[in-house]
Amino acid sequence: MRDYRPTRTVFAACHGVLCVAVLASCAKDTHISLQSFYEYDHEFPLEPRVDLIEDAFDYSLQHVTYSSTHGQSVTGLLSLPKRAGEPAPVVLFLHGIRDSKSDDYMEFGNHVFLQHGYAVFRIDAANHGERIRYDYELDLTDGFPYWSRDVIIQTVFDLRRAVDFLATRPEIDADRIGYFGASFGGFIGVVFVGVDKRIKAPVIALAGGGLNFLFGAKAVLPSVDEFLSVIEPLNFVDKIAPRPLLMINAKRDKTVPPISTKWLYAYAEEPKHIIWYDSSHHELPREQAFGEAVKWFDRHLE
Repeated sequence: MRDYRPTRTVFAACHGVLCVAVLASCAKDTHISLQSFYEYDHEFPLEPRVDLIEDAFDYSLQHVTYSSTHGQSVTGLLSLPKRAGEPAPVVLFLHGIRDSKSDDYMEFGNHVFLQHGYAVFRIDAANHGERIRYDYELDLTDGFPYWSRDVIIQTVFDLRRAVDFLATRPEIDADRIGYFGASFGGFIGVVFVGVDKRIKAPVIALAGGGLNFLFGAKAVLPSVDEFLSVIEPLNFVDKIAPRPLLMINAKRDKTVPPISTKWLYAYAEEPKHIIWYDSSHHELPREQAFGEAVKWFDRHLE
């Protein structure tokens, strides 16, 4: 898989396990009510538009738009397996940075999930795919850091509204919703699943915790911790329990170093499980990774 590629290699500025421990401790000590930060008007009109793209023998593919918070319109692709007499469980699926709902690994995962009887809803993150408005780098330290943070925050709201949309669809079993987030989609997914209890079984791939690392010597400043608090995965991962969490990661990942993944896993509560592949970030074996996700969803979305 290819995806999370920030301007700087993530966490490159931090040195040593002691620094990691300090940053992890700072990340969890926040005075903001994180749950209330991501609340919104659930009854606000979705104004969905659904257009049929393909009607195959065993599935249909639909293009979807719906209204999110802050005046945003979200674009997505909904794949529906043709099942006799019962609504399908669904996987909400989010891509990596600078990618979109239609990238090759997204198409691959969509095919795997469909083959095993799952509906799949892929959306474009804010300022990605069909939603691109600005050709800026996502960077939390340079350029437009508040805009970059807002892209992440907005996508959390967009995912919550995606669940609202799925709940309106008779073909979907809204009590059996899973999540698969790849890299950037994994970082965002931890925040999203931490605040939205309607997701029953998340799979977080190629992600970690400790965004403070990006700030080097300034990493432990209170202002940095405050700035990051509403998007820091370490502040949300423990809120996933008692729902089961699967993490899938690469031992030779130089984009999201394994130490950051280990800290995220350590902050998570049981039940949880982690799988490591002897690969780099961009070479994670798709067949095995999506196969493990299917087994996870089969076990926990039954």
